[in-house]
Amino acid sequence: MSPGELLREALLDELPAAVKLRRELHAQPCVSGEEGPTLKRVLDALPGGLVEYVAGTGAVIRIGSPGPAVGVRGELDALPIAERTRVPWAATNGAMHACGHDVHLAAVVALARAVAKVRAVVDAGVEEAGDPGSTGLSAWSWDEIAPLVVVLQPREETYPSGAFDVVESGVLDRHQVRAMIGAHVQPVLTAGVVSCTPGAVNASADEFELTVRGAEGHAAYPHLARDPVVAMSQIIVAAQQMVSRAADPMVPTVVTFGMVNAGTAPNAIPGEAVARGTLRTMSESWRRGLHDRFTQLVEDVARAHGCHGEVRVLPGEPVLANDPALAVQTGELLRHQGWTVTEELRSCGADDFAAYASVMPSLMMFVGVDTAAGLHSPDFLPGDDGVAATAEALLAGYLTAGGRPARAR
Repeated sequence: MSPGELLREALLDELPAAVKLRRELHAQPCVSGEEGPTLKRVLDALPGGLVEYVAGTGAVIRIGSPGPAVGVRGELDALPIAERTRVPWAATNGAMHACGHDVHLAAVVALARAVAKVRAVVDAGVEEAGDPGSTGLSAWSWDEIAPLVVVLQPREETYPSGAFDVVESGVLDRHQVRAMIGAHVQPVLTAGVVSCTPGAVNASADEFELTVRGAEGHAAYPHLARDPVVAMSQIIVAAQQMVSRAADPMVPTVVTFGMVNAGTAPNAIPGEAVARGTLRTMSESWRRGLHDRFTQLVEDVARAHGCHGEVRVLPGEPVLANDPALAVQTGELLRHQGWTVTEELRSCGADDFAAYASVMPSLMMFVGVDTAAGLHSPDFLPGDDGVAATAEALLAGYLTAGGRPARAR
């Protein structure tokens, strides 16, 4: 029996407990920076292994012998959203796993327990019989399946990002993690479909803070003031035209204003208007150019209205680019196991998994789930079968990154 077959059998055995864990985590969500109780519950569910705490409320757990390893990421944090699903295990504390992190964590635990179980069985069989073949698994094939490093990461939903803290801590280097695997539930895909897309799959995502300063005045005498609201309005419109005229049409680019604030009275022109939003692109080479063009636009449009414009760009996630070989080979393995695989899903959403992909070969898969509500909705609730689908996707990525997928079948 191949490593993949043994691991898949063990994974299926772990799914009932993983579903139970998913519901427990869903009922008791913890927002970014306060993930301690979630971390403790997940650590309790994991098999024994070397635990290192990282990024404040995160941890890294190694399963297996020393040497090059494969990492899998599970996100610990929830969103500050009041849940509306009304299931018996719905959260009631004003927070919610509205992005599927409860599903991801349960799937990671199922994979880790399966890997630990199979390693224990194989090691015991070899020790007793003195013959690797007596376990049904040859020595060469098991040696080529890498140790597993579980990354329980905090603060995926907010800045400062937990993934960057994990990378900067050096813990992945110490564990010789040679590839990172992640999977994210995605309601735009139907259940039974997994996306393994080579190359860029998520955009860079940077936030901006924009201030336009003018001169206060009475609403009846605009000629005696310098209206920052009118200047801000023109900036918002011009930014959309910048996307259509300055960005390569073949490179997705987004400029969105999410917050605009000015004034305290309807009959007064304020002295200042403030806006916040996001700059996104699927091209890392255009990312800096986008920042520069936007800053220049703000300054020039504000000046044309007799005002002064300032922009502060807050760097966020880079473009998330999947390793092409990992994506293609994992997709082949998943097809062999009966899953429908697509290579077409890309979006201008962002994920700090990009921090791992920027320093090592990495793969982020998207897993179809059966829910009508979208991500970050108070009604978002993937079915429990999403745990199994996510766990199988992670297993396929782990086998691909840590062994030889053709033999793992």
